[in-house]
Amino acid sequence: MSTPRHYSPLDRLLIEAQHALGTSLGPARAERDNPAGELRDPALDDSDRRHAAGLMRINHTGEVCAQALYVGQAAVARDATTRAQLEHAAQEETDHLAWCAERLQELGSRPSLFNPLFYAGSYAIGLAAGLRGDGWNLGFVVETERQVEAHLDEHLGNLPAGDQRSRAIIRTMKADEARHADNAELAGARVLPQPIPRLMALSSKLMKLVAYRL
Repeated sequence: MSTPRHYSPLDRLLIEAQHALGTSLGPARAERDNPAGELRDPALDDSDRRHAAGLMRINHTGEVCAQALYVGQAAVARDATTRAQLEHAAQEETDHLAWCAERLQELGSRPSLFNPLFYAGSYAIGLAAGLRGDGWNLGFVVETERQVEAHLDEHLGNLPAGDQRSRAIIRTMKADEARHADNAELAGARVLPQPIPRLMALSSKLMKLVAYRL
């Protein structure tokens, strides 16, 4: 039987740095099949294609932020069950990241140039949330996922009418986000007090304005 490997602080720093670079700049690999499957790629005019790409770039950047947030929270989670829950959610967010990247490529576009910056900021927020304790850690998950659900709903209504490939991806993402929030609530999440949810919403709005264009 092999013994668990113990990492030094430098090892952990290098692992975190590698994850940050891989998530924000490298290609993600999904464990699940793309929900768009064999759906036909619609013939979109240039304006609709740019708009769909802008929305999917926002979603891709949102998944970069989610990865960073969960990895940061898991790094300081005090309970092994909480840590495992965060790591499982992070893996599903990796699926989302890969699907959004695939759709961006199909639309002839690319991820946001600011993804490394968004990753760093979200990781710092995740660390700060995790250091407050697991109840607050899980509360942050709930609030994050509920806000993501709302903006995914908005995107479902704003995508070009014929873009069913993007819609299939977003619907699956939305179902996953709702399940993450529900699981965190069942695990004992605390309700975040104001102004934290409001500040999270403002940060999300800024991210969406930047990622849609750049």
